[in-house]
Amino acid sequence: MKIALVFLFIAPFAISSKIDKDYSSFDSAPPEPNSRFAMLDDVRILANGLLQLGHGLKDFVHKTKGQMNDIFQKLNIFDKSFYELSLQTNEIKVEEEELRKTTSRLQANNEEIKNISLQLNSKIEDLLQDKIQLQEKVGGLEEKVIKLVHIQPEVQEPKEMTSLKNFVQQQDKHIRQLLKVVQEQHAQLDKQHNQIKELEEKLSNTSFQENTESSFSLKQPEPKIIPLPSHNSTAPGQEFNGVATDCTALYKRGEQTSGIYSIKPNGSEAFNVYCEMKFDSSWTVIQNRVDGSLDFNQTWESYANGFGDLKGEFWLGLAKLYSIANQADYILRIELKDWKDNKRYIEYIFTLGSPETDYTLHLSEISGNIPNALPEQTELRFSMMDHDNATKRDFNCPERYSGGWWHRTCGETNLNGKYIKPRSEGKLERRRGIYWKPQKGRFYLIKSTKMMIHPTDLESFE
Repeated sequence: MKIALVFLFIAPFAISSKIDKDYSSFDSAPPEPNSRFAMLDDVRILANGLLQLGHGLKDFVHKTKGQMNDIFQKLNIFDKSFYELSLQTNEIKVEEEELRKTTSRLQANNEEIKNISLQLNSKIEDLLQDKIQLQEKVGGLEEKVIKLVHIQPEVQEPKEMTSLKNFVQQQDKHIRQLLKVVQEQHAQLDKQHNQIKELEEKLSNTSFQENTESSFSLKQPEPKIIPLPSHNSTAPGQEFNGVATDCTALYKRGEQTSGIYSIKPNGSEAFNVYCEMKFDSSWTVIQNRVDGSLDFNQTWESYANGFGDLKGEFWLGLAKLYSIANQADYILRIELKDWKDNKRYIEYIFTLGSPETDYTLHLSEISGNIPNALPEQTELRFSMMDHDNATKRDFNCPERYSGGWWHRTCGETNLNGKYIKPRSEGKLERRRGIYWKPQKGRFYLIKSTKMMIHPTDLESFE
């Protein structure tokens, strides 16, 4: 570019010099041959300068075109991101409007039920007063009748007395019916009140899209503790052919450091497990999720045999879990951490069915500081996208929500779903993630989970 500018600066002087020479030719003699060659040299220099200038301009145009293409690509990316954001915003507005409509409808129903309840209470009070007055009158009449019977036993009961007793009995029956109706109305009123509270909570949080960093309630429920059942005849914490049958036996043998060990449950081959030593005991970890480095959307065979790295994220395997849990009564402990690093836990007594039953799970909560989100006293069959037996009458839960889990109905808790960080996906993708869904309340998006088991027979450590 600098050379081109120099030539542009020189060119006018060369041309003017040539013109001067032309004008001077009218007054002077014809130029000599040397001057003619000098003019040709000037023309060549000017042509070379213009050629270099053309090349410089060509390079500048190509460079400018490349920069403009980069700008257009960035603008397309921005337009796409803005369009996706607008779709999510519209979805938020639609959900919020639906929640507000439902809340208004429930509030209207609540007011109507309150008015009905007040009217019924007023009628019941009037009836109770009438009943008291009638009982007083009947009591006085009964005393008179008793006296008359003692004085004249042969005299029959007057018809007025009989009709009065029948009337009192009818009034009692009517009052009992009204009391029953009032109780039902109160129950319905409480239910409506709870629904309104839930909807108000959802509106305040504007679902997951306005508060994707969903965390557990700061108010921790009182731990629920239920006496443990009696254990099976096969006590855990023993050794089979010199190999420990579970982590309990390792702890009893003196191993008190968390790590990977080999165990051999009764009737199975030896395999490695991760034993976590805590609470003055040992737990066998069956699932661990920390950072989403492992894809849990696996096949039925993978979930049966296990996958992952015991030093990081892994699923121990249904077959191995069954071989351990079949030895005795075991506790299932689930530890959760949300995206605000709040930690909670819950423990269940559980039994696991055989492979023929699709590893059916039965749960009974015994303790914890988080609301329960897994159905109790219910057969929960393990379901996979390529092996779905849990909800055939509905639709394939794993296909919609990702990963394998003990499903009863779709949309419940799933700790083996896709690992999703807050503000990264839409509503459908969130429900394919790791979440904890109590029966009442919203979805809690989970950052890390750990599932581990421990025998209920604590005496086996002695």
